[in-house]
Amino acid sequence: MKQNYSIDEILLAVDEIQSRKIDNKNKKSITQLEKKDYSDVPKHTLKLIEEAEKIK
Repeated sequence: MKQNYSIDEILLAVDEIQSRKIDNKNKKSITQLEKKDYSDVPKHTLKLIEEAEKIK
């Protein structure tokens, strides 16, 4: 089954693919920023932080 596509359709498809790649990169960078290191924080303080995050 052979289909013919116009140049506009091809360019639109390329733009869609590129925007998806950019969105995926942004999502990955956001999730990396969300990870926090609480290894030096006392346990009592950690509980307070977790409770505050639940309230948000």
